[in-house]
Amino acid sequence: MSKKAIIPAGTSTPIAPFVPGSMADNILYVSGTLPFDENNDVVHVGDAAAQTRHVLETIKSVVEEAGGTMDDITFNSIFITDWDNYKAVNEVYASYFPGEKPARYCIKVELVKPDALIEIASVAHIG
Repeated sequence: MSKKAIIPAGTSTPIAPFVPGSMADNILYVSGTLPFDENNDVVHVGDAAAQTRHVLETIKSVVEEAGGTMDDITFNSIFITDWDNYKAVNEVYASYFPGEKPARYCIKVELVKPDALIEIASVAHIG
C-alpha cells in the first residue's frame, strides 16, 4: 500500500497530531475538519451555515490537492453540536453535492472548541 499525506498550501499547524488528508491507494481520508482560520480560531461564531461553508471549502481544498473533486467524495461523517442547526447545515451541504449525494451520518456531539458548531470528515475515491 502506498500512503501520502495531503497538505494544501497555507494549511495551519493542526491542534493535534494529524494531517488534513491521507491518501492510500487512491482513497483519500480527510481528517475531521472544523471551522478554523489560519490561527486555529473558530470563524463565523454562532453561524452554522457559514461554518459549514467554511468546513466544506477546507475539505474541497484537501480533495483538490489530492487531484480530485467534491464529486469524488463517497462518505461524510458530520458532527453537530445542536439539532437546531441541522436545517442550515443541510442547506449548505446540499449546495456542495448537487448531483449524486455521498453516504453520510450526522450525530450530535461536543466539539473541541465550544464556538465550533460543526465538524465533517470525508472519504473520497480519486482516479
